[in-house]
Amino acid sequence: MNKLISTFFVIVVSAVAYSPVAYSHCQIPCGIYDDHARVKSMLEDVATTRKAIMLISELSGKTDAQSSNQIVRWVMNKEEHAQNVISTISDYFLTQRVKLNQKDYVERLKKHHTVIVAAMKVKQNAEMKYVDALEASIMELFPYYPEHEH
Repeated sequence: MNKLISTFFVIVVSAVAYSPVAYSHCQIPCGIYDDHARVKSMLEDVATTRKAIMLISELSGKTDAQSSNQIVRWVMNKEEHAQNVISTISDYFLTQRVKLNQKDYVERLKKHHTVIVAAMKVKQNAEMKYVDALEASIMELFPYYPEHEH
Protein backbone atom coordinates (compact mmCIF):
# COMPACT_ATOMS: atom_id res chain seq x y z
CA MET A 1 0.00 0.00 0.00
CA ASN A 2 2.82 2.44 0.84
CA LYS A 3 4.42 1.75 -2.54
CA LEU A 4 1.10 2.52 -4.26
CA ILE A 5 0.78 5.82 -2.36
CA SER A 6 4.40 6.72 -3.13
CA THR A 7 3.91 5.95 -6.82
CA PHE A 8 0.71 8.03 -6.92
CA PHE A 9 2.50 10.93 -5.21
CA VAL A 10 5.37 10.81 -7.73
CA ILE A 11 2.93 10.78 -10.64
CA VAL A 12 0.97 13.76 -9.30
CA VAL A 13 4.09 15.78 -8.50
CA SER A 14 5.57 14.98 -11.92
CA ALA A 15 2.38 15.98 -13.69
CA VAL A 16 2.25 19.29 -11.87
CA ALA A 17 5.96 20.00 -12.21
CA TYR A 18 6.07 19.35 -15.96
CA SER A 19 2.69 20.75 -16.88
CA PRO A 20 2.88 23.69 -19.31
CA VAL A 21 -0.16 25.29 -17.66
CA ALA A 22 0.09 26.95 -14.26
CA TYR A 23 -2.93 26.67 -12.03
CA SER A 24 -3.61 29.09 -9.22
CA HIS A 25 -6.41 29.93 -6.88
CA CYS A 26 -7.22 32.99 -4.83
CA GLN A 27 -7.00 32.83 -1.06
CA ILE A 28 -10.77 33.04 -0.67
CA PRO A 29 -13.14 30.85 -2.70
CA CYS A 30 -13.75 32.60 -6.01
CA GLY A 31 -16.96 34.57 -6.25
CA ILE A 32 -17.78 34.29 -2.56
CA TYR A 33 -17.17 37.79 -1.33
CA ASP A 34 -19.05 39.99 1.08
CA ASP A 35 -16.72 42.88 1.65
CA HIS A 36 -19.33 44.88 3.56
CA ALA A 37 -19.76 41.99 6.01
CA ARG A 38 -16.00 41.83 6.52
CA VAL A 39 -15.92 45.52 7.41
CA LYS A 40 -18.81 44.98 9.84
CA SER A 41 -16.94 42.02 11.31
CA MET A 42 -13.95 44.25 11.97
CA LEU A 43 -16.27 46.60 13.85
CA GLU A 44 -17.31 43.65 16.02
CA ASP A 45 -13.61 43.09 16.75
CA VAL A 46 -13.38 46.77 17.72
CA ALA A 47 -16.35 46.37 20.09
CA THR A 48 -14.54 43.49 21.77
CA THR A 49 -11.36 45.53 22.18
CA ARG A 50 -13.46 48.37 23.63
CA LYS A 51 -15.03 46.03 26.21
CA ALA A 52 -11.64 44.50 26.99
CA ILE A 53 -10.07 47.87 27.72
CA MET A 54 -13.04 48.87 29.87
CA LEU A 55 -12.73 45.70 31.95
CA ILE A 56 -8.93 45.89 32.13
CA SER A 57 -9.35 49.39 33.57
CA GLU A 58 -11.94 48.21 36.09
CA LEU A 59 -9.79 45.29 37.23
CA SER A 60 -6.41 47.05 37.20
CA GLY A 61 -6.59 48.27 40.81
CA LYS A 62 -7.41 44.85 42.22
CA THR A 63 -4.73 42.50 43.49
CA ASP A 64 -6.60 39.23 44.00
CA ALA A 65 -5.72 36.22 41.86
CA GLN A 66 -9.07 36.11 40.06
CA SER A 67 -8.81 39.76 38.98
CA SER A 68 -5.26 39.20 37.76
CA ASN A 69 -6.41 36.16 35.83
CA GLN A 70 -9.25 38.13 34.23
CA ILE A 71 -6.93 40.99 33.28
CA VAL A 72 -4.66 38.56 31.47
CA ARG A 73 -7.64 37.04 29.68
CA TRP A 74 -8.96 40.45 28.60
CA VAL A 75 -5.52 41.54 27.41
CA MET A 76 -5.27 38.36 25.35
CA ASN A 77 -8.73 38.98 23.89
CA LYS A 78 -7.86 42.58 23.07
CA GLU A 79 -4.70 41.40 21.30
CA GLU A 80 -6.55 38.69 19.39
CA HIS A 81 -9.31 40.96 18.13
CA ALA A 82 -6.92 43.74 17.14
CA GLN A 83 -4.89 41.11 15.28
CA ASN A 84 -8.08 39.91 13.55
CA VAL A 85 -8.46 43.41 12.13
CA ILE A 86 -4.84 43.48 10.97
CA SER A 87 -5.22 40.06 9.36
CA THR A 88 -8.47 40.96 7.63
CA ILE A 89 -6.92 44.06 6.12
CA SER A 90 -3.62 42.48 5.12
CA ASP A 91 -4.73 38.95 4.19
CA TYR A 92 -8.01 39.85 2.54
CA PHE A 93 -8.38 43.47 1.50
CA LEU A 94 -4.80 44.34 0.59
CA THR A 95 -4.15 41.08 -1.22
CA GLN A 96 -7.45 40.85 -3.08
CA ARG A 97 -9.51 44.03 -3.03
CA VAL A 98 -7.08 46.95 -3.20
CA LYS A 99 -5.64 46.79 -6.70
CA LEU A 100 -3.00 48.75 -8.52
CA ASN A 101 -5.33 49.49 -11.45
CA GLN A 102 -7.91 51.30 -9.28
CA LYS A 103 -7.97 55.02 -10.03
CA ASP A 104 -7.91 55.83 -6.30
CA TYR A 105 -5.37 53.13 -5.44
CA VAL A 106 -3.08 55.34 -3.36
CA GLU A 107 -5.97 56.73 -1.31
CA ARG A 108 -7.37 53.24 -0.71
CA LEU A 109 -3.95 51.96 0.26
CA LYS A 110 -3.51 54.80 2.75
CA LYS A 111 -6.91 54.18 4.34
CA HIS A 112 -6.32 50.45 4.69
CA HIS A 113 -2.85 51.07 6.10
CA THR A 114 -4.33 53.51 8.61
CA VAL A 115 -6.55 50.68 9.91
CA ILE A 116 -3.54 48.41 10.38
CA VAL A 117 -1.60 51.08 12.27
CA ALA A 118 -4.62 51.90 14.45
CA ALA A 119 -5.11 48.21 15.29
CA MET A 120 -1.44 47.92 16.19
CA LYS A 121 -1.85 50.85 18.59
CA VAL A 122 -4.85 49.15 20.20
CA LYS A 123 -2.64 46.12 20.80
CA GLN A 124 0.07 48.30 22.37
CA ASN A 125 -2.18 50.41 24.61
CA ALA A 126 -5.11 50.22 26.97
CA GLU A 127 -6.73 53.58 26.28
CA MET A 128 -10.08 54.15 24.58
CA LYS A 129 -8.70 56.87 22.30
CA TYR A 130 -6.89 54.15 20.34
CA VAL A 131 -10.06 52.10 20.00
CA ASP A 132 -11.91 55.23 18.84
CA ALA A 133 -9.24 55.87 16.21
CA LEU A 134 -9.45 52.25 15.03
CA GLU A 135 -13.21 52.41 14.76
CA ALA A 136 -13.07 55.70 12.84
CA SER A 137 -10.48 54.30 10.42
CA ILE A 138 -12.62 51.23 9.73
CA MET A 139 -15.67 53.42 9.15
CA GLU A 140 -13.66 55.18 6.42
CA LEU A 141 -13.69 51.90 4.46
CA PHE A 142 -17.48 51.56 4.15
CA PRO A 143 -17.72 53.76 1.00
CA TYR A 144 -15.44 51.29 -0.79
CA TYR A 145 -17.50 48.28 0.26
CA PRO A 146 -21.22 49.09 0.14
CA GLU A 147 -23.73 46.52 1.27
CA HIS A 148 -24.73 43.85 -1.31
CA GLU A 149 -21.94 44.72 -3.72
CA HIS A 150 -19.63 41.85 -4.55
